[in-house]
Amino acid sequence: NTSCPVLMGKNAVLCCPPIALKYLIIITWEIILRGQPSCKKGYRKETNETKETNCTDERITWVSRPDQNPALQIRPVAITHDGYYRCIIGTPDGNFHRGYHLQVLVTPEVTLFQSRNGAVVCKAVAGKPAAQISWIPEGDCVTEQEYWGNGTVTVKSTCHWEGHDVYTVTCHVSHLTGNKCLSTKLNSGLRTSGSPALSSLRIILYVKLSLFVVILVITGFVFFQRINDVSKFL
Repeated sequence: NTSCPVLMGKNAVLCCPPIALKYLIIITWEIILRGQPSCKKGYRKETNETKETNCTDERITWVSRPDQNPALQIRPVAITHDGYYRCIIGTPDGNFHRGYHLQVLVTPEVTLFQSRNGAVVCKAVAGKPAAQISWIPEGDCVTEQEYWGNGTVTVKSTCHWEGHDVYTVTCHVSHLTGNKCLSTKLNSGLRTSGSPALSSLRIILYVKLSLFVVILVITGFVFFQRINDVSKFL
């Protein structure tokens, strides 16, 4: 048995054991797909006949005439083709097998954005298998996964960089179909934002400081005004 990852939308060719065709008696392909009855495609050399049982997907066919090339082809590969495929060749010396665990790969759609509260969100949408997300620099992150009925997975990573002088962050998405990096500059007003309680405390301190400065200016003005009045009186 062989693991066979194939990108969705591409073509796949699955070969039988390397047996000289002059020795073959019968060829059988067994196809077991998720949630579907087992499909069998067969060829008997003696009668030069092909036969199919429970095979409804027209994208899965012989590459050519089975007596010339018994390989199976899938054109194009869809997400529903995830499953197990086995070729059995019967000869006077016995049966020879070759199996494939076909894994359909789906490239995730990657997005990166900054929310209003300053968090940065990186999403790898509807990938198969699930993508892995990492950050540069590392932050305080929460990762969630959402599974869909077709076998794909959406991965979302939400990160904060409170109390750090961070200007640019990079989201790195790792996947069997290829890796992708997206970067974004943090908004200046949110770059070093802390927790809501800390932000509220800063606001209060700023207000108090502003009031203190105003009172200090008024007090100084009144003080100098009185000195000026006394000078005129003398």
